[in-house]
Amino acid sequence: MQRNAREDRVKEEFYIERIVRIVAGTFIMLSLLMAHVHSPYWLWFTGFVGLNLFQSGFTQFCPLFTILAKLGAPRFPENRCR
Repeated sequence: MQRNAREDRVKEEFYIERIVRIVAGTFIMLSLLMAHVHSPYWLWFTGFVGLNLFQSGFTQFCPLFTILAKLGAPRFPENRCR
């Protein structure tokens, strides 16, 4: 019995944790670009995103996480090991 290559691949889903990292990285890169092209005041936004990531590491509170959960984005399963 031969298995399909698609079945062999692990299904990748965009869990909340992954979406938060993607959005934060995108915000940081865009704000750095805007600081270079438009105004250095955009660096305040970069600092805000970085500070929010820092505090969420300690408090486990992230506004985007809450919004995505309410929108129905799936959380990474606790019983799944990579």
